Amino acid sequence: MDEDRRFWDRLATNYSKSKVSDELGYQRTLQRTSDFLKASDAVLELGCGTGSTAFLLAPKVKGILATDISPEMIRIARQKQQDEPTAAYDSISFKEATADTIAKENHMPFNAILGYNYLHLVRDPPATVQKIHGMLEDGGVFISKTPCIGDRNMLMRSFVLPTMRIFGLAPYLDNFGATELVTMIKTAGFQIEAEEKHASGSDDGRVFIVARKMESGSNDRTTA
Repeated sequence: MDEDRRFWDRLATNYSKSKVSDELGYQRTLQRTSDFLKASDAVLELGCGTGSTAFLLAPKVKGILATDISPEMIRIARQKQQDEPTAAYDSISFKEATADTIAKENHMPFNAILGYNYLHLVRDPPATVQKIHGMLEDGGVFISKTPCIGDRNMLMRSFVLPTMRIFGLAPYLDNFGATELVTMIKTAGFQIEAEEKHASGSDDGRVFIVARKMESGSNDRTTA
């Protein structure tokens, strides 16, 4: 975990200044996310980076706990919040944390949990999805957008990315594919409500999934 933290700390300043590579795809993701959020929702965002998505979604919900493993990412996010104070931005709390650490804290169940470009970066994705399930209220939604490295070409996943990791040019990446990801989410007790691709050009390998935590006592825990 320290290795992951150091990697993202190094990238934080440049990351905060970089533009979204696919603006149309990003806007579609924001719109589809908004379709599943309510004004009364308490939201947890995992892997929030420097807060860009949290700032855009904050006016649509009651509050957001935006978390990231990198203290430098969180520092920059808080600075942005101070530089542009608004009532909506005041509803965001930024915290250095992961799904593991938040799950151990005494939070009320969240109505929605967001994880954009997150699950492929954690060391144990199935366990993380289980923790996410446990932090949601019954009927709550887990909304994710995830690069599925396992569906990329063999050269990329077996040579290029591992080599980049050796030289500190890439973080830890899990190699699951889209089918495995969907199975992982269903196995945790979610029902899939949406499975989409939002890239505006060629397929970028990222899958947008909306998964709902089934009501207690439901027998349809793994239906799609």
